[in-house]
Amino acid sequence: MPKAAGSAVAPLYLFACLLLGGSAQGIWQNALLQLAGLAIIVWAAVSGRRDDLPRAARPIFLLAMAAIAVVAVQAIPLPAAGWEAASRARILRDYRLLGDGLPGFSIAVAPYASLSTLLCLIPPVAMFCAMVRLNAYRRSWLAAALLTGTTLGILLGALQVVVSADATSPWYLYPETNRGLGVGFFANANHMANLLVISLPFIAALAVAGRSGSTQRYSALLAMLTAAALLVIVGIALNGSLAGYALAVPVIAASALMILPRKSWLRPWIAVGILLAIVAAVGSLSVSSIGATKLGEDASTSIQSREQILETTGQAIADFMPWGSGLGSFLKVYRLYESPATVTSEYVVHAHNDYAELALELGVAGVVLMLLFLAWWARAVWKVWRNGEGGPFAAAASIGSAAILVHSLVDFPLRTAAISVCFAMFVALLADRKQQQRQDSADLRPTRHIVIR
Repeated sequence: MPKAAGSAVAPLYLFACLLLGGSAQGIWQNALLQLAGLAIIVWAAVSGRRDDLPRAARPIFLLAMAAIAVVAVQAIPLPAAGWEAASRARILRDYRLLGDGLPGFSIAVAPYASLSTLLCLIPPVAMFCAMVRLNAYRRSWLAAALLTGTTLGILLGALQVVVSADATSPWYLYPETNRGLGVGFFANANHMANLLVISLPFIAALAVAGRSGSTQRYSALLAMLTAAALLVIVGIALNGSLAGYALAVPVIAASALMILPRKSWLRPWIAVGILLAIVAAVGSLSVSSIGATKLGEDASTSIQSREQILETTGQAIADFMPWGSGLGSFLKVYRLYESPATVTSEYVVHAHNDYAELALELGVAGVVLMLLFLAWWARAVWKVWRNGEGGPFAAAASIGSAAILVHSLVDFPLRTAAISVCFAMFVALLADRKQQQRQDSADLRPTRHIVIR
């Protein structure tokens, strides 16, 4: 494959995921992305040499393989004696009431859901492989794909808000969605807000990377990027999600750090402001109702209150430790713990805290894997900001990934292919920091010299 065409694989796949992977409701769209992702993974497996893999990326591959191994172990049938404790005993009682023989149970209480959830990991794994294994990308092309997908989402969101928000509106792509808000290619306004926020640092990265160009071109680039930043801010307003408002403040401040000189006296003060803004964002989102568009909206019922959902999830975590209930089993397990007095026609599909949900589903092994990943991520981010490794795009990736990790404390953005692929891109940029310092030969223009004799 020609080098230029090969470099477009990751940006094109990212763009496709932004347009098609906005919700689990899009069954056929997600299936298409998974098939394409599977082809990329196979290509990565049969191409290249082991030496091509950056050293910093190897722990991520090991963690991914360990996670798959944990899910495989959860599928192994166990004797019924292993199900006599806590919540699993309820399922045994149902079998006994029916008078049926007790089959061999697996650790996972919903093994088919585990397989379905595992398939959802294909797009982010494919994105990571395309970047760190195949080197099938260019940094500027990835930023362009991200901003183009975001821009199209904003334009679609404007049509959703301005033209029509009723149940028959053709501008909303999914039947279950936040009507009246600019959700773009997503079903959930909070997930669209996440995309809008994580695009901001890449606008700053393009501005920093373009400084080496001529004054005329750099001025034109700044004008374009300023327009893009204003468009994203308009998109956040159209989106109307509290998550967008809360996360935009620390992300904008962190993006400003990329532009400021490294020795500027403002940097420590901005860093302190970022930490305070993150605490305020998590606090405001934690006490808001699910789907709230303003602070203080009622959060008194189990379907609305993140606090109540987290408390109920905590009870399930305690009962299913140390093995966990199985990947993808949250929906079925949570119903065992809901109070009948507070159940409505709506139901909880996720914990609105991805860390708690993974702890419930994967048990102690899941907690250990999450801690190992966060330790790797923190070390990579430290090297980016402390030593300047990877350049502006790695710095942008650190900000974008931090926004997703913080948002995951109060929501489930990584459950969509669009955001999970963006996160995989960020992790790959952090893992391949040394290569990011090199310029692609295609991006260089020959220097003209005047020789005076």
